[in-house]
Amino acid sequence: MADPTPGTAPRLWTPNGFREDEWTHAESAEALIGNGRFILPLQAFLDLGEQERISARERLGVLLMPGDELDKIAGLLDQLSLVALAFPAFSDGRSFSKAELLRSRHGFEGAVRATGEVLVDQLPHMLRVGFDEFEVRHPVLIKRLEAGDIGGIPLYYQPSAKPAARTEKYSWRRHR
Repeated sequence: MADPTPGTAPRLWTPNGFREDEWTHAESAEALIGNGRFILPLQAFLDLGEQERISARERLGVLLMPGDELDKIAGLLDQLSLVALAFPAFSDGRSFSKAELLRSRHGFEGAVRATGEVLVDQLPHMLRVGFDEFEVRHPVLIKRLEAGDIGGIPLYYQPSAKPAARTEKYSWRRHR
């Protein structure tokens, strides 16, 4: 993933502000031998046995790249505390759809995290489709978030995982 500030570790932001990240990205399931919470690549997660996944549920997350199929984990969501969705390039929006499907179709209640190219203009949309954690590296976004400015437009015409508030105007606007 391209890093706008080389050598800078991402900061974890939630709608409640910046916080310490309890999760570590790991390349293989061997990380589960130690203590801590780990985000595994999809194949490493799938290679775990069912009992391993169940016993490590509270400290187990999976990273899905844009080309990874959500259906591969759909039946295993009860064995996960976190699903991280990658944005390797700002122009690749496939992870937006996955976040919305995790919340609306699959009813996933764990954390949904955005990793990679999380940018200023995309954050309000990411919140609407179900993301609730963000690994932020982009200096402009970090500055705005530190100032409490998430941006966005308060009116929406399309339904999403987090619907807009009802108003007296625009009766033709769609609501969930």
